[in-house]
Amino acid sequence: MDPFESDRETMVREQIERRGLQDQRVLAAMRAVPRHLFVKSSLRKHAYADRPLTIGHYQTISQPYVVALMCDQLELADTDEVLEIGTGSGYAAAVLAQLCKRVITVERIPELAEKARETLAQAGCSNVTVHCGDGTLGHLEDAPFDAILVSAAAPSVPEAYKQQLRVGGRLIIPAGHSRSSQSLYRVQKKSDTEFSTEDLGGVAFVPLIGEKGWQET
Repeated sequence: MDPFESDRETMVREQIERRGLQDQRVLAAMRAVPRHLFVKSSLRKHAYADRPLTIGHYQTISQPYVVALMCDQLELADTDEVLEIGTGSGYAAAVLAQLCKRVITVERIPELAEKARETLAQAGCSNVTVHCGDGTLGHLEDAPFDAILVSAAAPSVPEAYKQQLRVGGRLIIPAGHSRSSQSLYRVQKKSDTEFSTEDLGGVAFVPLIGEKGWQET
């Protein structure tokens, strides 16, 4: 018996449905993924709280609502192939894995990448592959993707992400000129040269570090 099942149900009802997200596939994914596996053991009692939590290396696991919102805005089909940038604990990749055919996720910090592999395997996410590298360059080897989710904030949208989307593909990314606050953008590739962009509102993510993102300080 899962001792956290009721906590997940409360999380979905109070934090996600109450804020207006109604996609039943996304809600089911949020109910299914054992978020407590993806946080430090010392923080497990807070795993389903309405806030981000530290995972070490100055990184965080995002607030549950934000993960649900980003997945909702990707409008995923179960045949889609998805790129995630910023694996962190692996939690968002685990949610994505419930919604699509395949997830490729890139993490720049080796220790987090290895821990995410272990936790994703423990959670039974057999359709997720974790790579360690510079996520600001995307992952050309497995491109093009039906959708890209970026779990760290860029100063602007890296061109590589646009080029690695299929026509019709969707990109969700926090971006802005401040490291402390950004806007969450939904970019859709209309053709090889045409993109639409929608501002989904203000957010605050850790910075996207790399060649085409922020530089380490």
